[in-house]
Amino acid sequence: MGLAPTAPVAQRLLVGLVGVGNMGAAMATRLLGAGYRLIVCDRNEEAVRRLQQAGAKAADTPAALAATPGLSAIISMLPSSEHVRAAYLGPHGILSLEPRQLHPHLLVDCSTIDPITAQEVAAAAADTSLHPHASDAHDGQQSPMMIDAPVSGGVPGAQAGSLTFMCGGPAAAVDAARPLLEVMGKRVIYCGSNGTGQTAKLCNNLVLAVSMAAVAEGLSLGKRLGLSPELLSEIFNTSSARCWSSDTYNPAPGVMEGVPSSRAYKGGFASRLMVKDLGLAIKAAQHCHAPLPMAEEARRLYDQVDPALDFSAIYKNVYKC
Repeated sequence: MGLAPTAPVAQRLLVGLVGVGNMGAAMATRLLGAGYRLIVCDRNEEAVRRLQQAGAKAADTPAALAATPGLSAIISMLPSSEHVRAAYLGPHGILSLEPRQLHPHLLVDCSTIDPITAQEVAAAAADTSLHPHASDAHDGQQSPMMIDAPVSGGVPGAQAGSLTFMCGGPAAAVDAARPLLEVMGKRVIYCGSNGTGQTAKLCNNLVLAVSMAAVAEGLSLGKRLGLSPELLSEIFNTSSARCWSSDTYNPAPGVMEGVPSSRAYKGGFASRLMVKDLGLAIKAAQHCHAPLPMAEEARRLYDQVDPALDFSAIYKNVYKC
């Protein structure tokens, strides 16, 4: 089952989006551009107002959004596990309504949170019988409706519609969400049961944090020894040090246009969120007794970065360049 196989179908579908910060707003814009009708909810009134001006409607609470007649799906893009729990399980959350009051038949959480919370919220959603009319084509039983689908690609990827979605949940639910996700991204990767999408994202961001710190460290050393960041980045990008942190999101000002380092590290992926994600990875590792010495050191370094700046500001705040 697909949500939007063609543009005319998209124009008849109403989608809710809870959380319209930097990432959520860019995703909302992609959905509006594809012809979806959209209703949004966020505590940031200015962010909501901008999307209303672009054609979206607004709801005061996640519960009010979920009660909107004709709603096909809800996407959430929130900062933390606590925000996700509040949006779904809180007194004004999506799952606080009686089943007959709820209209969406698919819930897609694109936040980056811990796998246990993803599993618990998905189990709560399955218990509410949100869409008794939907069934699994394979066994005739009602399909669980919630998937975790955290993203990679950052704000530039959200704006360009080139995100990668790492999806955990029933395969039928991921298939149902795929056409919707493909409006906002280029890759939809099925990882397994609920929570596995979050596991994949935490592993990805662990590597990203370490690689950005390594690129910043190498560029800083090179600069102090007389090599320009531009020249050294060119060498990195055609040699064995090549990585996304160097060739796509370089942390040194003046090397690339359109990335946070070119605009005083404003926008992008806030360093406080990287600290949060590293903390989630370290917490998950404790459950399975996995050693994470690089993640622990990276978190110590990112703790020194201005929490409001993009995480690539490690080049400025830690390496003093």
